[in-house]
Amino acid sequence: MARQNPSLTESQYFILAALLDGPLHGYGIIKAAEQATGGRLRIAVGTLYGALERLERAGLVAAGAEEIVDGRARRYYRLTDEGTGALDREALRMRQAASVVLGRARGAGVAPA
Repeated sequence: MARQNPSLTESQYFILAALLDGPLHGYGIIKAAEQATGGRLRIAVGTLYGALERLERAGLVAAGAEEIVDGRARRYYRLTDEGTGALDREALRMRQAASVVLGRARGAGVAPA
């Protein structure tokens, strides 16, 4: 069951954003999020898989193909239509919130010291 208007955490937002270009495995998601934020956001493995589980339960991502690499299973995740909608809504919400601050003249209404 997908949530209608989720407020995504920063990690969830960048996990979903990482999947915009197509399915990725966990390490690929971590690297894409790190690159998108210029290294500012470093998602720990435990955080990633907990977030992916919650996002999957919410219907925002879906687990797909698996492959074995160096004897370990590598699962790929993809963005669902609901996930794309949630990401779009969150981006719009952040843009609107940022415009409140960025649209103001600096120093207006501040009394001189």
